[in-house]
Amino acid sequence: MTLTFAELQAANRALCEEIYYRLDEWSATDWACAMGGEAGEVLNQVNKLRRLCDGPDKPYNAGIVRSEVIRAIGRELADVVIYADLLASRLRLCLGDCVAETFNATSKAINSSKRISGPGDGETR
Repeated sequence: MTLTFAELQAANRALCEEIYYRLDEWSATDWACAMGGEAGEVLNQVNKLRRLCDGPDKPYNAGIVRSEVIRAIGRELADVVIYADLLASRLRLCLGDCVAETFNATSKAINSSKRISGPGDGETR
């Protein structure tokens, strides 16, 4: 399955406004704080994974537990992206354009030829 940023933005906003809030009912600060909360949950799960693999009890051999934590990290990362998209939408930004622009600017700054299709490197495509 391939998901585009445009598909995420359309579905995300529609779901948010259908079930939770109109996008503009929350401030940019509200959306940023929600995103930060999810980022904290990612950190908690990564810390749990570290304890499983490197901790004194090392129950790493319980592969099922490790794989469950890794799946939980994936879910929390998804939540961060979802809230980042809502924050971008609230600010009338397209997250995909922001990612492409920043990736391309960084790539150019470090003299890499790698680019993502889209804006960001100051060149016309």
